[in-house]
Amino acid sequence: MALTTEALEQIRSQLEIEATAAQHIAALRQAFPGLSMTRCDEGDIDTETPVLETARFNLYLLDAADHCAHVTSDPSRATGLILAEKPKGTPK
Repeated sequence: MALTTEALEQIRSQLEIEATAAQHIAALRQAFPGLSMTRCDEGDIDTETPVLETARFNLYLLDAADHCAHVTSDPSRATGLILAEKPKGTPK
């Protein structure tokens, strides 16, 4: 499922709403049923650059279309979202 600029802005808007990580994942699953969703701590992501950042989360795109899954910066290759929660007290 290719993500558009509008879809990324919809995701940003969702992540800026006050809600738990589980509530965000549920809302994103409903809005984007064709994408897989993964939640992790930001410390679990080592060297990748997020496609978007909010005060509480970094968002990475997953490409699992080929044999090996990997993080991509190309929205047209996205098959999933990785929602990485920042530690509390992290500056915006």
